[in-house]
Amino acid sequence: MNVTLKEVAERAGVSRSTVSRTFTHGASVSDKTRRRVQKAAEDLGYSVNALASSLTTGRTKLIGLISNNFHNPIFLEVFDLFTRGLQDRGLRPLLVNLSNETDPANSVRMLRQYSVDGVIVASSTLPPSFAEAFKEARMPVVHSFGRWGSSPRIHVVGIDNAECGRMAARTLAARGYRRVAFLGGPESATSTQDRQKGFFDELAKHRGIAVSHSYAAAYSFDAGYAEMRRLLAEARPAEAYFCGDDVLSIGVLAALQEAELAVPHDVGIIGLNDMAMARWENINLTTIHQPIREIIISSIELVVATVDQPDRHPEARLFPCRIVERGTLRPLP
Repeated sequence: MNVTLKEVAERAGVSRSTVSRTFTHGASVSDKTRRRVQKAAEDLGYSVNALASSLTTGRTKLIGLISNNFHNPIFLEVFDLFTRGLQDRGLRPLLVNLSNETDPANSVRMLRQYSVDGVIVASSTLPPSFAEAFKEARMPVVHSFGRWGSSPRIHVVGIDNAECGRMAARTLAARGYRRVAFLGGPESATSTQDRQKGFFDELAKHRGIAVSHSYAAAYSFDAGYAEMRRLLAEARPAEAYFCGDDVLSIGVLAALQEAELAVPHDVGIIGLNDMAMARWENINLTTIHQPIREIIISSIELVVATVDQPDRHPEARLFPCRIVERGTLRPLP
């Protein structure tokens, strides 16, 4: 039998309402009484009934965590950091898989049914309108890895993808590449669009560099591999590629190796994310580091603050990226 709140109250010599306040965040209880109640609860093996507590406080402590790319290994790290970060704050993540879905209506309906306190949309491909649908449904929402603007309608935490494209372009130009290409993820993804725009805008400042582009079907190894095989079948490869994601880059590397092309001697590659696999000795990928941990910590802080202050003014929090030099580009001259 579960230990009841009444038994804890009798053990501690206090009222049931005092026990309830002791385990309610922000409620007024003296330190002496709190210690006595906590000792009684520990002796009896009492734990708070989260469902009963939600009826009292009006808070379920559930945070909807939404993503649409479960095929990319980087999201194992993302989900690990999000779930641990939420649980450390006494919150419970409710994971929603949106693979192949772009209409937010089903997600809004589901999260309403569970009465979540807030929502985190963890996606670099979904448009701002997707996350905005939760705000319109009066749910506190943060778009992590989302597309930012100078006047956001919702909270956005992430990076400047256009600047990452410019960083990649400057890196390739500095190494003397004259035929370069952008190999992005899905053309419809906002991250693909912004990274390509920054890449092309920066290269327009460098005379004598020819640039082309193509898109993979998804941010996945198989999609990167398939797209590079298609490019190799049609024409000679570019001297260097900016792949819009590390896992795409690794698929591209596999296709180049299969075609007996050496990296970086024959073809150079730069990725984006700096996922754990990029550091493996047999990959050794030069890439752009995205500060994923900092983005997730900030996203959790922001969603918690918005749950407490639903009318909080929307803000965009951007984190700087940096080049990580490894072995898939020729060295600087």
